[in-house]
Amino acid sequence: MSLKIRLSRGGAKKRPFYRIVVADSRSPRDGRYIEKVGTFNPLLPRDSEDRIKLDTDRVKHWLSNGALPTDRVLRFLDAEGLMKREARNNPEKAKPGKKRLEREEAKRAAGEEKAAAAAAAEQEAADAAAAAEEEADEEATDEVAAEEAKEASE
Repeated sequence: MSLKIRLSRGGAKKRPFYRIVVADSRSPRDGRYIEKVGTFNPLLPRDSEDRIKLDTDRVKHWLSNGALPTDRVLRFLDAEGLMKREARNNPEKAKPGKKRLEREEAKRAAGEEKAAAAAAAEQEAADAAAAAEEEADEEATDEVAAEEAKEASE
């Protein structure tokens, strides 16, 4: 029989209260347990003494008999100095999902297309302005040449 030291939920809806119990790993979460070894009240402030209460002698006894704590209970035991909990690091957890990456890539591509279209429109406007200026210069030089030809013929 494999034993677990785990939390068993009690309390009203949205007002959790947990018993720290030793139970057979096959029994349901809130079902039959062998022994209650403590309590956990998550509604109390973190620095409150009544937030976590453990019977350390009984916990040591059950650990020596092969009971394995769950992750949350292991945190409590580590805080009490009964067991050592290795810190976990999952850098993959913080990375965005595939769909979000696709959306960001599409948004970036749309932004680049919009910027390229704006740059092209700006270039066309500049070319049109330069062409209009050249035409105006040509007309002015044509007028000056016509006036000079007129003066020369007179």
